[in-house]
Amino acid sequence: MMTSPDAASGDAEDATTAALDALADRLRALAHPARLVVLQRLARANRCVCGEIVRGLPLAQSTVSQHLKVLGEAGLICSRAEGTRTSYCLDRAALVALRAEIDAVFDVLLAEGPLDTPAEG
Repeated sequence: MMTSPDAASGDAEDATTAALDALADRLRALAHPARLVVLQRLARANRCVCGEIVRGLPLAQSTVSQHLKVLGEAGLICSRAEGTRTSYCLDRAALVALRAEIDAVFDVLLAEGPLDTPAEG
C-alpha cells in the first residue's frame, strides 16, 4: 500500500509534533527549582535513596518523592528497588539526548532570521 505525499507529510508533521510534546514534558519536569536541586544531588552521587536526597532540603519526604516521580516519568532519572527502599540515579544518556534536542530546537530558532531585536516604537 502506497501513501500519498500529503499523507507522508502529515505523518512527518505528526512525528515532529509528538517529539516537541515529549520535549516540552521533559522541560516541564526541569522547570521546578526543587527538581533541579534533586538532579544536582543525584549528579554528585552514583545512587541515592530518597532519605539521602531529602537531607538538607527544606521539603518533606513526601514532596521529594513526588518530585522524584515527576523526574522518573520524564525519563530523566532511573529507580531501582533495593529491599524496602528505592534508589535513584541520573539517566545520563537521557540527559545527553535532552541536551541535543534543546540544541536542535535552538539551532532552528536562531537560523530562521536575523538576530536583530525589534525596534521600539
